[in-house]
Formats: sequence, structure tokens, C-alpha cells
Amino acid sequence: MCLRNNIQLPNFENKSWPALVGKPVDEAVEEIRRENPSFNVLKVQDNSPVTLDFGFNRVRVFYNVDGKVSQTPHIG
Repeated sequence: MCLRNNIQLPNFENKSWPALVGKPVDEAVEEIRRENPSFNVLKVQDNSPVTLDFGFNRVRVFYNVDGKVSQTPHIG
């Protein structure tokens, strides 16, 4: 854990997964969950509305109509 502005934040080794871009979305989600089961990993279709809040344990995996990861998944 790290301390920032008197708030204890988790210190995750991987904050993003650029190698998953272009992979099938289900494989990408499973890889992230396998790495850290505490993450709330969400599949989100491109151009879908999302909230703007930051989730320390949330990873959104955006995918295109072909079912492939279209953006680098990251914590947030």
C-alpha cells in the first residue's frame, strides 16, 4: 500500500495491460482476473457510456464489434 494525501491506496504492479490490445475480450478479462482476482474487470463495448469516477480495483476492457480489445485496459 502507498500513502497519498493521508489516504492509503493499493499499490498494484500492473496498472495497464497494453499487450492485450487486439486479443479476444474474454481472454483478456480472464488474464487480468487471473493476475489479480480482487479486480472488478468489466467488458465494455466501444462507445458505451461509462461513469467518470475512478475505481482503484476496477479495470474496464473496451472491445470492438469483432470482440477484440480495442484500447489498453487499465485500472480506473
